[in-house]
Amino acid sequence: AQASAVLCCNAQILSVALILLCVSGMRTETAQYSVTEEAERGSFVANIAKDLGLTGEDLLVRQARLVPEGEKQYFQLNHHTGDLVVREQMDREELCGQSEPCLVRFEVLLENPLQSFRAEVRLTDINDHAPVFLNKEIALKISESTMPGTRFLLESAQDPDVGNNIYTRQRSDGRRYAELVLDRALDREQQAEIAFSITAVDGGTPPRSGTALIRVLVLDINDNIPVFTRSLYKVSVMENSSQDTIVMVVSASDLDSGTNGEISYSIVQNSEENFETFKINAETGQIRLKKPLDYEETKTYEIDIQASDGGGLSAHCKVEVQVKDVNDNAPEVIITSLTSTLSEAAPPNTVVALFNVRDRDSGDNGRTTCELIGEQPFRITLLAADAYALVTSEALDREQVAEYNVTVRARDEGTPALSASKTLFLRLLDVNDNAPTFTQAIYTMMMSENEPAGRSLGRLSATDPDAGENARVRYALVPPPPGTLAVASLVSVDAESGTVRSLRPLDYEKVRSFEVTVRAADGGSPPLSAQAVLRVVVRDENDNAPVLLHPPPDSSAAGELVPRWAPSGYLVAKVVAVDADAGQNAWLSYELAKATEPGLFRVGLHSGEVRTARAVTERDAAPAEAHRAGAGPRAAIALCHCTLAVALVDGFSDAFHQLDQDAESGQQPKVAEEEIITTYLIASLGCISSLFLLSILVLTANTLCKARVRAELSPPSPSCYADGDFASDGVGGTGTLSSPFRYEMCLTSGSGRSEFQFLRPVLPRQHSNAEAGLDKDEEPLYDSQPACDGEAHAESTATPPL
Repeated sequence: AQASAVLCCNAQILSVALILLCVSGMRTETAQYSVTEEAERGSFVANIAKDLGLTGEDLLVRQARLVPEGEKQYFQLNHHTGDLVVREQMDREELCGQSEPCLVRFEVLLENPLQSFRAEVRLTDINDHAPVFLNKEIALKISESTMPGTRFLLESAQDPDVGNNIYTRQRSDGRRYAELVLDRALDREQQAEIAFSITAVDGGTPPRSGTALIRVLVLDINDNIPVFTRSLYKVSVMENSSQDTIVMVVSASDLDSGTNGEISYSIVQNSEENFETFKINAETGQIRLKKPLDYEETKTYEIDIQASDGGGLSAHCKVEVQVKDVNDNAPEVIITSLTSTLSEAAPPNTVVALFNVRDRDSGDNGRTTCELIGEQPFRITLLAADAYALVTSEALDREQVAEYNVTVRARDEGTPALSASKTLFLRLLDVNDNAPTFTQAIYTMMMSENEPAGRSLGRLSATDPDAGENARVRYALVPPPPGTLAVASLVSVDAESGTVRSLRPLDYEKVRSFEVTVRAADGGSPPLSAQAVLRVVVRDENDNAPVLLHPPPDSSAAGELVPRWAPSGYLVAKVVAVDADAGQNAWLSYELAKATEPGLFRVGLHSGEVRTARAVTERDAAPAEAHRAGAGPRAAIALCHCTLAVALVDGFSDAFHQLDQDAESGQQPKVAEEEIITTYLIASLGCISSLFLLSILVLTANTLCKARVRAELSPPSPSCYADGDFASDGVGGTGTLSSPFRYEMCLTSGSGRSEFQFLRPVLPRQHSNAEAGLDKDEEPLYDSQPACDGEAHAESTATPPL
């Protein structure tokens, strides 16, 4: 009958559990099951898959698992059938003691999507323990004057099982006790001691029993028994009370005198738990603690106190000890599921972790709240009474914070409040959400002309705050628009390092600078990129030698006439040269290389003007030769040379006449023959003018060709030559020569036999000697304006001073 009642009860519990169980969402109901203690491993408990409305395949796909409430797992889930079976044998008395019901709680956790279900299994007791008396022999002292029907409290047998252990009376705490009833009056003179045994039988099937010996000593008449002031003492004790704390003081009195009135106190009906927890002073009746109390283990104690007089009479009272809860247990944070990595693109409300909070205290001491320590992009969501979820509260950015240590703190509402913390580590996974960034918007690099191919010009640098392949930057040239300079044939960019190298030598006179757009792209999918401008500037090298314009380099020694009356500083001739280089490489200087009369002539260092260094005398030889060389800066090695022949004459007619006589006699002409000299002078001037015009035409054509090539290879730049003058960087702003270095040559209509007009500087009236390019000790010999009408004019050029 008892077995049928248990089965019926289990069936009712199982049906109630099936009604309360709900499958969808995070559940607050608890599924209830039942199993007997000491069940063998593999014993069937219930089919959870059927209760949850799932199949075995669903359990496998959703990675179902059991999360025990404690540290030990007593049940196992069959993922193929959904059966819940026993994993380890369970002893109800070991797990729950005398507490009833005895429940083993756990959670069923499903992944993908994440769901949690609560369940509890009730352990039903089996009769696996026999009753046991703490003392195998019980001694009782009963006065012979005791009236029949008197009851004597006996020591109860202890049975760890629950239910009907022995057929005895039951106390308020659920324990049963035995009483000895005197059926008839005792007679010490007939029998001084009575011995018999007592058997305790439980209500199991089959029943179990335990036996103890009772020895009754019959005492002499003592007609007064001790009397307690109260039959029931109630007291409350804080669970944090220390050892030897006084719990209660009981008191009893006896009207007898002598030894019959001397009272001693003792604890009877003492369970093992009471014996280990309390002690009493036999003389004073003070009850003290033998060890600290724990509200979470036992909430109420009932102690039976006996007061015995010297004559062997005794009385009993009961002391009820209520243990008051103290907030001595901090909350526990139990992580049931955790995602350690999370994409930085995860949207808000993404679940990161699931956890439970448990506090063993009661009331406000066991009521808990959860919070996050510090400001972080997460928040806590309440799922059930003590179940929580950690979710994201805002968008994440790995480039700002790559890792998080999220600390969850649980705090109870006790006084003082206790708390516990659990730190969760979370790492963000990178997403390609940042484009590379160049360190400069415009990179300017220098290279020398004629530099060999493969020379490193510099390095591009771009950074990407992403990680991994998303941060791997590769460089490339952006193809220029059609019809522009093909810069891909001039420079290259290393895709990995960003190093810029030249592909072929360049000529400064053709390409002075160029620009190209470079791109930096990362390795993400899709890739992101950024652009910058690369400007390459070509440095000029002194790779062009000076070129003589006057006198022409391919002519024989040029002839110049100087009258003997010429004073110091007299302008004899002007040497004009140009250099195709730029800057200091195009600055020219002039000097005398060799002269037959070294002290008679000097040349302007920067103007190229040949002047007399002193007045001509009769002792000076005629003709005289002066060799001059024009070049760039002193440190340069590019040179050009020309030779001037200078004739000293008294008059131009004498010079030509002397030339005629020398021709007839086969001798050298003399200075005095003016007509011959004039003829040669006219022929020389004609040749010089022709060569000069031819040089102008050749240089003009060369300038136009260079300008067209430069326009095709690079953006427009200032022309090397302008308005018939040879231009160079840093000289006069627009050309090699400026107005202070222009000269005018005039020939009158009757100069063939009479006279010769020499070169005169064409200077504005307000220009000084320094502006005209003259040395400090030179003075202009002529007025700055032309002095003859209808004269043929020709401009010659000279380089500016260094």
